[in-house]
Amino acid sequence: MKKYILLLFASLAFAFTACDDDTEPGGTAVEKMAGDWWITVDAIIDGKLVEDPFQVGHLKMSTYNTAANTNTEIWLDDLKNFWNYKVKVSVNYAARTFSTESFVNNASYESKVKITEGKVTENGTVTPSGKPADKIEYKVQFDDDDDELTYVITGFRRTGFSADDF
Repeated sequence: MKKYILLLFASLAFAFTACDDDTEPGGTAVEKMAGDWWITVDAIIDGKLVEDPFQVGHLKMSTYNTAANTNTEIWLDDLKNFWNYKVKVSVNYAARTFSTESFVNNASYESKVKITEGKVTENGTVTPSGKPADKIEYKVQFDDDDDELTYVITGFRRTGFSADDF
């Protein structure tokens, strides 16, 4: 009988200590810049901004922390929806800006990519449903682009609402 009472107390002690509701999962070092985004791709052609020159419409892309999980770099990934690029970019987290110093290796394809003027602006735009959302914008160039164009990427953080999805 002692054995059963001891087993009961041990089970109860385990049950009460196993359910710790105070654990905070935390975020990543770049959580305010990370996410899925709906973007459009424009191009600067002959010095003028041309809207959606390839007629691709809205594309999904992602930004996320690197394995080092520092606030000085993020992955910028077009999820193979435009030019097939995935690059690590340098971050100024306080200013929410990002860029590369020059052309850098592309983790998704045998090309090099240059990112300039990257910025995430909190509540910087309005979604199709009329709600405020974070805005992403940057310029991108590719070393294998025969036309040597600069592409202007703009978009908003994906909200998860069907009214804002394309």
